[in-house]
Amino acid sequence: MQRRQIIVVGGGLAGTATALGLASAGFDTLLAAPPAPEDKRSSAILGRSLAFLADLGVLDALGEARAPLAVMRIVDDLGRLFRAPTVEFRASEIGLTAFGINTLNADLATALQACTAKRENLEILPLAATGLTQSDDRAIVSFADGSEMGADLVVAADGRRSAMREAAGIGARQWSYPQTAIVLNFEHTRDHGAVSTEFHTRTGPFTQVPLPGRRSSLVWVEDPKLAELYVELKPEKLASTIADKLHWILGEVTVDGPVARYPLGGSRVERLTGTRLALVGEAAHAFPPIGAQGLNLGLRDAEALVRLAEESRDDPGSRLMLSRYEAGRRGDVVSRTAGVDILNRSLLMDFLPSQIARSGTMAAMGLVGPLRQFAMREGLVPGAGIAGLPRSVKKWMGGHEAARDPVEDERHGRH
Repeated sequence: MQRRQIIVVGGGLAGTATALGLASAGFDTLLAAPPAPEDKRSSAILGRSLAFLADLGVLDALGEARAPLAVMRIVDDLGRLFRAPTVEFRASEIGLTAFGINTLNADLATALQACTAKRENLEILPLAATGLTQSDDRAIVSFADGSEMGADLVVAADGRRSAMREAAGIGARQWSYPQTAIVLNFEHTRDHGAVSTEFHTRTGPFTQVPLPGRRSSLVWVEDPKLAELYVELKPEKLASTIADKLHWILGEVTVDGPVARYPLGGSRVERLTGTRLALVGEAAHAFPPIGAQGLNLGLRDAEALVRLAEESRDDPGSRLMLSRYEAGRRGDVVSRTAGVDILNRSLLMDFLPSQIARSGTMAAMGLVGPLRQFAMREGLVPGAGIAGLPRSVKKWMGGHEAARDPVEDERHGRH
């Protein structure tokens, strides 16, 4: 039977980044990644996640296929009695020129693949993993063609319905939301100014995120029945609807390319590890697209696993290494999953005390500079709210030139 030091199961963004990181650290790595359909979504890469990808050469491989995120604006568009003030989080407040970048998932996947192709100690196997057998000294992965391979460590990055997690007997609590995400890209006649605007509506977030040029991506969380009607609109009518919901801050809108929709749900696992097994990405956690937390959480899983495996080089799947991974990641995963879930549910609630609490929190963020700066640092790097941002993050997030803000231009009469 063939054997590798590490087998990563799942060729999504988090899985491929994990495999690339482990191979870059010198481990003999196999990535089991059957061909996947093209992902039409985009991802905002922030903080430590950006530094991790940059150190692996992925930013260089992306080239110009990325846009900086200099300002994140949250707008209360709920139309309720207690309206929260608009809050703007500016990277310049914490000494950065950008929080990170936004890029199309397809472009990020291409950049990751270009980097993996350069790693001689990283083999890509285009087969699905179908089974897992665990013992104290090794794990054995079974593949769709009937072959098997042993490893010191198996990394399950095969999504929220992870076959590896199920084979290991790790339970997961899964839930659904009465929401569907409409995902598309669009062109607009006004510059976005490196500003991402998230409108909080009664059905969920309506979030515009910059892409290169006068283009943006949109994640529009809507009632499932309404979402079905919206995606069937003619492109011109859909574009007009989007411009209205954006309050015309980006001018005229043209829908660019296909429109996709995804049902929303979440999951939380009993534990992040098993014998010779570690979970990363959506195999370990899943939640709605709020605050750019999903992929960033998965990339922090990858970064932590690579670092701990390096410190346990003689046996990267040892109980000690896996215990450290479990302990180190549990707090971040639980807090982010719970935080996003609470915020998303608060948008759907008409309960008056909930509205007051949410509005009060947003008002405090807008008025109290130190609180706002704490939230920004903590959002980029867990633990950095008090300790400050690490040098690796400052290195990769201090060199973007922020473009002009169209809303500020309007306020000051600039054109």
